[in-house]
Amino acid sequence: MSESNSSPLDVRTALKQGIHLLREARIPSYTLAAELLLLHVTRRDRTWLYAHPEELLDPQILESYFSLIRRRAAGEPTQYLTHKQEFWGLEFEVNPDVLIPRPETEHLIEVALDRLAVRELRHGRDPKLTGETLTIVDIGTGSGCIAIALAKELPAAKIYATDISPAALATAQRNATRLGFHSRITFLESNLLSAFSPTSHQSPITSHQPALNLPNGSPLFDLIISNPPYIGRKETNTLPIEVRDHEPASALYGGEEGYELYGLLIPEAARQLKPSGLLVLELGHDSLPAVRPLLETPQWANIHVTNDLAGIPRVLSAERT
Repeated sequence: MSESNSSPLDVRTALKQGIHLLREARIPSYTLAAELLLLHVTRRDRTWLYAHPEELLDPQILESYFSLIRRRAAGEPTQYLTHKQEFWGLEFEVNPDVLIPRPETEHLIEVALDRLAVRELRHGRDPKLTGETLTIVDIGTGSGCIAIALAKELPAAKIYATDISPAALATAQRNATRLGFHSRITFLESNLLSAFSPTSHQSPITSHQPALNLPNGSPLFDLIISNPPYIGRKETNTLPIEVRDHEPASALYGGEEGYELYGLLIPEAARQLKPSGLLVLELGHDSLPAVRPLLETPQWANIHVTNDLAGIPRVLSAERT
């Protein structure tokens, strides 16, 4: 079977052909990908798709659909073709300038909120957080999904989001604006926490935010959270084509081994966290043995490891002493 644009096709036939082409190309989750691409070009929802199987599709829609099917079959991620990905119940714009948000990264948000609540209980305060008095930074924000999810959950928190990529920051800012959080987050072009050093003269990316007024050498943050690049360049050839050839290298690779950036970020975090401030980091599938020892120093306490649903150590968190 092959796609045909020479004669009208109904919804059912177009979908079947799309599924067949992606299955032949050995694309993971080929049925879901074919559905999502058809929903994208028809601007319909899944209920409509299956309630109108015999509706004929416009030739231009068919041409767009099978063009996307071919691109997906060649390895382009579905999310880059539809320009969207859901995370924390919100729909984010994604493009090749940013990493595609993964479901396992939601564990970062869960751990951060849980640990902040426990900290409040320990100090005899109400654990129902609004974020009042909290200052947070998301390092390597990419699409902005972590910072925006925290802005949603902690409406009174002061939130910063940094990235080394201006293009990623532009995407994150668009997401914050479209989702209604543009006034809640300050976006900064920064290598890790360099924008917050006392000698930095970094100006916020967002025009509505005031210039940074950094206290001279004083710790700034109650929470530093990050999903840093953690894939080793030595693993490049083992990556799926969707990742290797399409997602931004600067967001993927943390060095030859993959864990090198943690060695830079953790000491910077120790300097910038307030006493009892929290550091919450996403881990690569095999990076815990290399990263955990970096926190086993007098500067850190209450080190926790959280597994994802597959049982892989996914989140490493610790408290500044």
